[in-house]
Amino acid sequence: MFASLLRDEIAGLELATFFVKVAMDSDSPTQAQSKQLQTYTYADFFNPETYGQHAVKVASNVCFGFFVLTVLTFTVIAVTYQPGDPWLQSSKSMTQLMTVSRNATFKADETVITTGEDTIPLANGLPPAINSSQVDAEVSFAQKHGDCELLGPINCSDPGVLFAIEKYNLQTFRSLDFYNYRFPVRGSADNECDVAWKYRSSKDGSPRMYRDFRRYVLAVKDTCDYHVKKMGDWHSGLNARPMKRHRSDNSTLGVEVGVDTVNDGLLNMTENAFHSVKYLYYERGGDYCKPMSQYMWSLLCAMGEARYLNRTFVLDLDICLSASNNYIGKDHSAKDEPHKDFRFYYDLEHLRQKLSVIDEAQFLKDWRSWDSKHGKHRLQVREIDYRTTPMELKNERSNVIKRTFREPEPNNYWFRVCEGEAEKVIQRPWELVWKSRRIDDIVLAICGKMGWDYDVVHVVRGERVENKALWPNLDADTSAEAIARKLDDIVIQGRNLYIATNERDEHYFDKLRGKWKVYTLDDFKELWSETSEWYKETKELNGGVPVEFDGYMRVEVDSEVLYKAKKRIETFNDLTKDCKLGLGSC
Repeated sequence: MFASLLRDEIAGLELATFFVKVAMDSDSPTQAQSKQLQTYTYADFFNPETYGQHAVKVASNVCFGFFVLTVLTFTVIAVTYQPGDPWLQSSKSMTQLMTVSRNATFKADETVITTGEDTIPLANGLPPAINSSQVDAEVSFAQKHGDCELLGPINCSDPGVLFAIEKYNLQTFRSLDFYNYRFPVRGSADNECDVAWKYRSSKDGSPRMYRDFRRYVLAVKDTCDYHVKKMGDWHSGLNARPMKRHRSDNSTLGVEVGVDTVNDGLLNMTENAFHSVKYLYYERGGDYCKPMSQYMWSLLCAMGEARYLNRTFVLDLDICLSASNNYIGKDHSAKDEPHKDFRFYYDLEHLRQKLSVIDEAQFLKDWRSWDSKHGKHRLQVREIDYRTTPMELKNERSNVIKRTFREPEPNNYWFRVCEGEAEKVIQRPWELVWKSRRIDDIVLAICGKMGWDYDVVHVVRGERVENKALWPNLDADTSAEAIARKLDDIVIQGRNLYIATNERDEHYFDKLRGKWKVYTLDDFKELWSETSEWYKETKELNGGVPVEFDGYMRVEVDSEVLYKAKKRIETFNDLTKDCKLGLGSC
């Protein structure tokens, strides 16, 4: 075989020699250069003097061929490769993500809930916060020009009292920004003053402001300046609590309006106003009773289309809480819970300020009452499915665009509208979705009771600790003993330590209470008890039926307390090496 190959090589060399000679004998314009070419015979091929030249040529050709092959291979892989993380792909991949079965290995992580107020940049319209230099100047002025009585009751209307309280708050609550104080009023004793003030956490991403009212025990120094000896708990200054007033509009819900109430009642419309508005109406689809992440992904698609078309969005306030969002412990079987009110979880008042919205129940009621009142239908309706793109509807003149979703899954999901070319046009308005003010009031109470000076350890347990195939180390790594060893080098002993967790054993973290002042959500049950404002307001929203403080509400509260902490310790970054979404997903 080798001899045959050698004969073929020699024959090839002789043929090459022939062509070179022909070229040298021709009268072409390059004859002079061609004569300089050397001719080789098979004897020259085996000449020892040419071994090095041939070896170099062969090696260079092999290396160049290998380089070209490598470049081609890399190019093909780069063009055809699809990333494994569905969140990095186009919206078509979201269909696969959202339709995974309950026992699928990939699950969206909802142990922390992020909404618009956690991500949007801080608005520029905020007034300047009160700073220490301003307060020091006010205190100095009060000392020089004010009269004082060293004995007797404290005059709460004296400006020096307010200045002393402002200075004390700035020194005590270093993570808060203060914007406004009401005039102090007398507390329950001669040396007590109650004060209400507006504030926000310096870590908040939104311009939301809140109000607290506290009781302060004061004294007068020999220099005639006031100083605070003691401050009461969150909302302890009851005499300074702002007065509430009743609504003056035609709301169907008798919610009182004030600094501590939520204005999310349903608004009635006149007949002429109802017929003058153009609507976008999404019929209920397959997203109902799906996990809240899919529901929000679809709802934001619908609201994005409404904004794009400049139409009023018909919002169904009746949502379904998926069983996967309502973990309540090992001894209870979670199930889907329909007929939950959107306002239990999200801020309808803020949404209405940014987008034209009408409640679906009110919309259908008015439609039935007024549309055929005069013997003919006044509202023109165009009924379409998800295949009609928003761009095709830009110039649609019908009063109502009704999207129907009557096909089998996944073609009955709202987010199908925003796929394909539409995803380049429709921007999901994440900034519209804020957590409910009622939920946020519970968060503020918890932060206030911990003095806004606390650290958080986020401990994910629940169903995951039982799935050893996906999370083999999670159970052991999140035991109370293991957590204590981890925190020894991270959190100073004696600090306020809040544990955000889905562990339902109330005594599971008792072993940590000796080193730190440990709090869990269950330590604040009075905030949603039958005597709480939250209980009364949600019961009224629910037609007089009490509302359960469910698993999704718990995660909302834990998430916000986590965001406002000074130090955060995460389960999958700090406590365990297991992957957040299961084995092999890191």
